[in-house]
Amino acid sequence: MQSSETVLNVIRERGRRGLPLERLYRQLFNRELFLVAYGRIYSNDGAMTPGVTGETVDGMSLAKIDTIIGALRSESYRWRPARRVYIEKKRTTRKRPLGMPTWSDKIVAEVVRLLLEAYYDVRFSDRSHGFRPGRGCHTALDEVAHTWTGTHWFVEGDISDCFGSLDHQVLVAILAEKIHDGRFLALIERMLKAGYLEDWRWNATLSGAPQGGIASPILSNIYLDRLDQFVEQQLIPEYTRGELRRRTPAYARLQYRIAVGKRLGDRETVSALRRQLRDLPSGDPHDPGYRRLKYVRYCDDFLLGFAGPKCEAEEIKARIQSFLREQLRLELSQPKTLITHATSQAAKFLGYEIKVQHADTKITSGKRSANGRVGLFVPGAVIRNRCASYMSKGKPTHRGLLMHDQDFTIVARYGAEYRGFIQYYLLAQNVHRLGRLRRVMEVSLLKTLAAKHKSSVNKMAHKYKATIETPDGPRTCYEAIVQRDNGRKPLIARFGGIPLKRKRTALIADIKPTMAVTKRNELIHRLLAGQCEMCEGLAGLQVHHVRKLADLNRPGRSERPVWVRIMAMRKRKTLVVCERCHQDIHAGRATVITRK
Repeated sequence: MQSSETVLNVIRERGRRGLPLERLYRQLFNRELFLVAYGRIYSNDGAMTPGVTGETVDGMSLAKIDTIIGALRSESYRWRPARRVYIEKKRTTRKRPLGMPTWSDKIVAEVVRLLLEAYYDVRFSDRSHGFRPGRGCHTALDEVAHTWTGTHWFVEGDISDCFGSLDHQVLVAILAEKIHDGRFLALIERMLKAGYLEDWRWNATLSGAPQGGIASPILSNIYLDRLDQFVEQQLIPEYTRGELRRRTPAYARLQYRIAVGKRLGDRETVSALRRQLRDLPSGDPHDPGYRRLKYVRYCDDFLLGFAGPKCEAEEIKARIQSFLREQLRLELSQPKTLITHATSQAAKFLGYEIKVQHADTKITSGKRSANGRVGLFVPGAVIRNRCASYMSKGKPTHRGLLMHDQDFTIVARYGAEYRGFIQYYLLAQNVHRLGRLRRVMEVSLLKTLAAKHKSSVNKMAHKYKATIETPDGPRTCYEAIVQRDNGRKPLIARFGGIPLKRKRTALIADIKPTMAVTKRNELIHRLLAGQCEMCEGLAGLQVHHVRKLADLNRPGRSERPVWVRIMAMRKRKTLVVCERCHQDIHAGRATVITRK
């Protein structure tokens, strides 16, 4: 049996060379790939959430993997319908559907995703940034900010109900162009048509990728790669021409007069003419021989930047709309697909406002350094909405739901929320405006602590205020420290201390890489070790999972069972046990470590 690393590298190389894939289905018989898949998804939040059956990640074993592989080998594996629930959408009363697959379907879908990603990711466009390894919102925004200089019009694109509207026939046809394996394509088609249960009634899925499905992101990228190819191979070559803009006639005349003034030694006239020169564009903005078209996509949102007249920007929008409707059977969302003037208005993309700057007085090295450059900004509405969640009647208020938590937990919660929001908007030129959010959250934090201890805001501030060193100098923050025994380092929860200073480079620390990592993690090594971690037995090993470590310390337990003590001591949400010990754990009988 080939190692998972070897299999994925071979598939990746074929994708890089543009060679088709044959007999891909047999790679689903590789136990190593299932172990890699298990190691990647067992810690997901939904791993302990049951689908239409009661099956979850709890009780995972090598025997279960072998059972799944046996069903795949005999082609008798069938996807179960997902259990559908509805969750609220942000900033709206509407809800969106979410599917909850069974655990066996999740692990098979992860193996499928690993195989598809290995082949297709090296073939995707560099302008695609969603659901890809080492890419994300920041890399997409960084590309816009650094390479779109001189843009006149933005075309904001949003595909209406993209994931729910993917045509199954089109998707399978796209896959069949490179995957020459009928069994693998049939498996994908059955996954797409598995349906869902709502109020315990089966409903067919006539279109779309499975909502909440692990393989759905890579399938949507494969589908929308056709849009990327259309823009790159047809629209960009057609709407890109000319090396440089021709000189503006008035600008050229002033340059000639400045040259004459220099020869005559008339410094006063030269200085006045140079001031006039800075009020004129050097290149003719209406040059018919110069066009530029830029494009970037993140999932189903895309943005085009066009240097040219508005009528041609409208043509580009119409051609994309026609391509999506005729070739991919998708529709643009008309309220969200807009043509925006780049200088006087702001386009909205990935939570940022994007504008082209113009400032004749901003001179760097004798040149107007700001004109034509793209600027990223934090929208004012985003700041107001974020502040509103910590306010009541126009003032910062305490959060009653946190008052019964420990001080460390309260500070950590505020710190995580603040840090995540700030780090996302560090690319913005007006990131300093988030100082208002910091003040609102700071007062809300102190009021929450004061309400818990029946104290005052000033006393809480004095108790938890600290100063830390940052690359930009000392910064004030609030810290809650938990001291630990045995010489271990104390636990520190921190709110604030992040300089509100723009960072020009893309920050991808918030992106969880999705590239297949084939090295076994610690859990897989423990499972393959073949020994029960409670009784040291060797037969029928399974993995006991808990949803979170906090469940191990639930109040009301007079004495913690042995398995709880072992997991709490190791700080692990998993415990490799034999089948008998696993049954004892669920029955509440696991109170001893060894058996005779």
